Amino acid sequence: MIASNLAIALARYQGKKVCLFDLDINGIGGMARIIDVLPQRSIVDLIASIKLNQGSQINKEDFLIKTKWGIDFLPALVNPQQSPHLEADKLDSVFDILDTDYDYIVVDAGNSFNDVLVSGLNKAHIVFLVVTPDILSIYQIKWALDILQSMHIPLNMVRTILNRAESDYSISWQEVRTSIPVDIIAQIPSDGRLLGRTVNRGIPFVIDSPKSKISRSIINLSKTLVTDEELFIQRQKIDNILLKDFVLERPSEFLKEQVSVETSTGYRESKLENDPLIQLKRRIHNRLLDELNLKRLDAGTFRDKMKAQELRNRAEIMITNFLAEDTGLVTSHDLRKSLTKDILDDALGLGPLEDLLVDPAITDIMVNNKDEVYIEKNGKLEITKKKFISNEQVRMVIERIIAPLGRRIDESVPMVDARLEDGSRVNAIIPPLSLTGPTLTIRKFRKEKFKIEDLINFNSLNQNMAEFIKAAVVCRKNIIVSGGTGSGKTTMLNVLSGFIPGKERIITIEDAAELKLNQEHWVRLESRPPNMEGKGAIAVRDIFRNTLRMRPDRIIIGECRGLETLDMLQAMNTGHDGSMTTVHANSTQDVLTRLDSMILISGIELPVRAIREMVASAINLIIQTARLSDGTRKVIQITELLGMKDDIHINTQDIFIFKQSGLDSKGNIIGEFKSTGYLPTFLEEIQLKGISLSDGIFKVS
Repeated sequence: MIASNLAIALARYQGKKVCLFDLDINGIGGMARIIDVLPQRSIVDLIASIKLNQGSQINKEDFLIKTKWGIDFLPALVNPQQSPHLEADKLDSVFDILDTDYDYIVVDAGNSFNDVLVSGLNKAHIVFLVVTPDILSIYQIKWALDILQSMHIPLNMVRTILNRAESDYSISWQEVRTSIPVDIIAQIPSDGRLLGRTVNRGIPFVIDSPKSKISRSIINLSKTLVTDEELFIQRQKIDNILLKDFVLERPSEFLKEQVSVETSTGYRESKLENDPLIQLKRRIHNRLLDELNLKRLDAGTFRDKMKAQELRNRAEIMITNFLAEDTGLVTSHDLRKSLTKDILDDALGLGPLEDLLVDPAITDIMVNNKDEVYIEKNGKLEITKKKFISNEQVRMVIERIIAPLGRRIDESVPMVDARLEDGSRVNAIIPPLSLTGPTLTIRKFRKEKFKIEDLINFNSLNQNMAEFIKAAVVCRKNIIVSGGTGSGKTTMLNVLSGFIPGKERIITIEDAAELKLNQEHWVRLESRPPNMEGKGAIAVRDIFRNTLRMRPDRIIIGECRGLETLDMLQAMNTGHDGSMTTVHANSTQDVLTRLDSMILISGIELPVRAIREMVASAINLIIQTARLSDGTRKVIQITELLGMKDDIHINTQDIFIFKQSGLDSKGNIIGEFKSTGYLPTFLEEIQLKGISLSDGIFKVS
């Protein structure tokens, strides 16, 4: 009733060209009855014609009804059977075709949130919510406002129309206004007798009784809309102007063209600072920081998930409104959503890193400074198009990561190691040690638990190698997994641990918990870094010594890198067979040298011969992993230690190796896994355990 009379008032009394849309799919024919027309064609028919003609000229007059009241009319449906054919995502094309022909398009969107309503909202410049002066209606309007805000519709785009404003026993308009956070643009009095008469006669009341109170309220509203253009939110074509050039989506060629200059702070600033979208994000981000006083929020707010979510919901609404005040309504709903998320992530999350952290294909994230974010994906390093707003934001993200862990980073403590809630490992270093700005490295924690079959499918090793290492674990052989950074050592250690019988008691010790065992009898221990005062650190070695008193069957150390190496070797030599660890080394021979170095550097005065004899008697196998040039990870050697060769050298023998033969046209490694023909010394033990290995597993291949 309000939509139809407002459309006619705009045309009749304000001299505007107006089209009236009936998008209320739950009240088919109601508006047509009010304006006394009998439509034969609908929006459904117009959409079908647009699709059929595919950009050719369409005669719009064939679908519109020119009414005797001076407006054109187009219903969504002419009968219920058309309802399944109303494609909400095609409504944009209808609005676009008619937009240039009219001063105003008035839409009755009905009273239920659906795809059709959303499409209408995405083309609107102002939204009217009709409220009556009663508690239930106010509650429903608040609910509708919440939904509109969740769709990133700003509050300053919304106005309320108070219907039945002079009803007896109703709430006053002042009370309604204080209950709803948007202005009342018009108050329409009750006049049931007039409405009944005009509907029955098929004459809109602004035509039938223009001097009545209800007609004057609608006519005054039409005048307000014509004279106060600031009521309408301007829709910015930011999606067309900037989205394609959005810095996060720009091709690498564009990034290469950006000229960097060194500022007085020593950081490198790029011309991307002048990017309008970057500037927009910075303005909204800074306004949000001030409004929510985020810099003064304590870490407890972010540790408490409920408080953090409440803060995020509140901030999301504020960003939507700030964006509209700054730029008008961004035309693209997807871009509105994307901008809001980006700014929300910047202010309350981990900024540009949020999307990278949830991408399962990314294993490492490396922030060199605000303009350089690298990732490792599918085994290869690549630069991303992600950018931070400033180096200060990088610093804030680092602090946000470590604050809930009771850690700090500042000039007195410019380096920090930490672990995210999901188990990802974090290292950060800031100026003055880092000359390019705050630097952050995240090794993501993999949630999936790989099995040996997965590694075979990944071509990380072959079936023969898999059978052998499983037999070695079951026979309680002491194993070192070695390799470079990112070569898959922890993954291999996880797979090996899966072969340990479930009845055995396993204790794992790690700097940052990454192991994922399936056994029930598993005790998981983790070292502790120093607190903010530099005290309270508990090293792996301290935990290891305590572990020996916990009656372990197997001890697994995530990585040996210091004094704990000697303890591990002694434990392997004194009854804790079947233990495992990882070591950073580039070959099986490097492992032996590295073990020497870790023990000697720790200050233990032992002859090299004594160390080598301890290593030779403690360790049975070394499984060497590597990340190859094409990004693939493979087991390149499985080597047995055979005791001392002479006074200083350990005798080793490769059992399996990976032999590279070349590269294909795409740069992928060509090669195969081979058996050397050597039979391991504990082969008889494997057979006595009843473990069956495939025939010819050790034959030269």
